[in-house]
Amino acid sequence: MKKSETSTLKIQNIVSAGSIADSIDLESIATTIKDCTFSKKKFPGAVYHIQNPKSAALIFASGRIVLTGHHRSEDIPVSLQLLLENLKAAGISCKENPEVKVTNIVCTYDLGFPLNLVRITMALMDHEQIEYEPEAFPGLVCRISEPKVVFLLFSSGKIVITGGKNMDEIKTGLNILLEKLNVLDTKIQKIEKF
Repeated sequence: MKKSETSTLKIQNIVSAGSIADSIDLESIATTIKDCTFSKKKFPGAVYHIQNPKSAALIFASGRIVLTGHHRSEDIPVSLQLLLENLKAAGISCKENPEVKVTNIVCTYDLGFPLNLVRITMALMDHEQIEYEPEAFPGLVCRISEPKVVFLLFSSGKIVITGGKNMDEIKTGLNILLEKLNVLDTKIQKIEKF
């Protein structure tokens, strides 16, 4: 049986982080930059909601930022540039060439058919870092060390993949997992493209 047409690898979130300034006055930017909020009681950083591309920047007093919510890596420089322009307009001195790198990519993959998580747990228990406690969490957690990627497998056949810093790591890790699962069920095939 061939794999289902629903088997697609989809990016859900790209998280990037870096340092853009030596320090940032969070209260000041929250009052000067539209769509920027700061509540010290709730969160130690300011949150700047970017409309296009739709994303969010978490801004910390140390000058570090986290950009999240991207679905395409091409959108990261656009969000970063927009953030820098707004910070400079608010009187914040930013680094000339700030270095912001991807720290995590979250993807989903749908096998298109259900999985027997108990069977997978028993088969992979000795070889991989596997956690499956259905009373606490409905998914099976599987960690592989190279590349360093974590999978959440659900009985519906849906898989959440996290931990990769680029799509090659995600795809390599997914193929390693699918190869291991193929031993249990020949319906599961490696992915050729995404």
